[in-house]
Amino acid sequence: METVEQNLILNETLKTIAERRSIRMFSDQPVSEEDIRTVLQAANQAPSAHNQQSWRFIVVRGDKKRELVELVNSKAAQFPKASSVLLRMASRSIASAPAVIAVANTGELIEHGTTLFNINQEQAHDLFRTMEIQSSAAAVQNLLLAATSLGLATVWLGILFLIKDEVLSLLGEPKGEFMAVIPVGYPAKMTKGPEKRPLEMIVKYLD
Repeated sequence: METVEQNLILNETLKTIAERRSIRMFSDQPVSEEDIRTVLQAANQAPSAHNQQSWRFIVVRGDKKRELVELVNSKAAQFPKASSVLLRMASRSIASAPAVIAVANTGELIEHGTTLFNINQEQAHDLFRTMEIQSSAAAVQNLLLAATSLGLATVWLGILFLIKDEVLSLLGEPKGEFMAVIPVGYPAKMTKGPEKRPLEMIVKYLD
């Protein structure tokens, strides 16, 4: 245990992982274009199935960001209370952040893989759809960690999957798999991260 704790202190990558927080409200301090490109480059370095990199990153600011806020608020009323509350919380996070990065799958891996594999087409589609989601999720995690390492704050707004087609249309992207909308900025205030389950509860060893 002592070695694990020492690694968390001494290893910069492990420190960044431990320090990452979901921050939902941001200050009005702008994020530089250099920092945006840095986190996008980190996201683009993520592993992807067959190296297809079948993701697209959309940086949303200004008027388009306001349109996104209005869309989320207008759609929130159509959902039951719990979902509606989370959508409105998401809209406030988007509104307060100086920049938002959306991540969408392109479908290129699904198209390429389904024709490449000589198996049942429905099974092949499901296989490569899952691989595409996994690849984009890895890219999102890289983005979150890179932002943390630069002193930036982020939150992964997965709730927007409920209105993914409308969001993708607003962003000028075709309908398809949708990974995340991520506000990026400087925290209005830092919060303590939630307690994680001890490894003893979630790890199983098989010899």
